Amino acid sequence: MEDLCVPAGPGAPRGLRIPAGELVEQFSHASGPGGQRVNTADSRVQLSLDLASTTALTEPQRERVLSRLATRLNGTVLTISAAEHRSQHRNRRAARERLAGLLREALVPPVTRRATRPTRGSQRRRLEGKRQRALTKQQRRRPGRDSI
Repeated sequence: MEDLCVPAGPGAPRGLRIPAGELVEQFSHASGPGGQRVNTADSRVQLSLDLASTTALTEPQRERVLSRLATRLNGTVLTISAAEHRSQHRNRRAARERLAGLLREALVPPVTRRATRPTRGSQRRRLEGKRQRALTKQQRRRPGRDSI
C-alpha cells in the first residue's frame, strides 16, 4: 500500500501526504451483487486513520479536523467504508479517495463574515415598499374613522 496524497486546497496549501503505515485497512464480505454466496470475496474495505496520532497534520490542522469531523469519529479514529464495487481493488481506491476528500473539506478554514452596508438603492427600495404598504393599509380603513 502506498501513501495517501490529499490534494492542495485551503487549509493545506501544499497538500498532505499520509504515510501508508498510519492507514489501517480491513476487509469483509460485502452485500450486493455476486450470487448466492458463490464466488464471493471479501470486497468491502474499511479504511481507518487515527487523527490524533497522525504525523501528516500540524496542530492547528489537527484541531480543525477533529472538531469538524467529530460526529464521524470513534474516539479520534476516522473510518471510511466502501462496498459499492465488486472488486476489492476498486473499493480500496474509492475508500482512499473518500478519505482524502473528507480531510480536504475538513481542513478548509472557516470563512469570517465581513460586515457590509446596504446600498443606497436597496435602502430607497425598502423605504418605498414600506410607504406603499402603509398607503394600501390606510386605504382599507373605513372613511371618517381616523383615530382608533
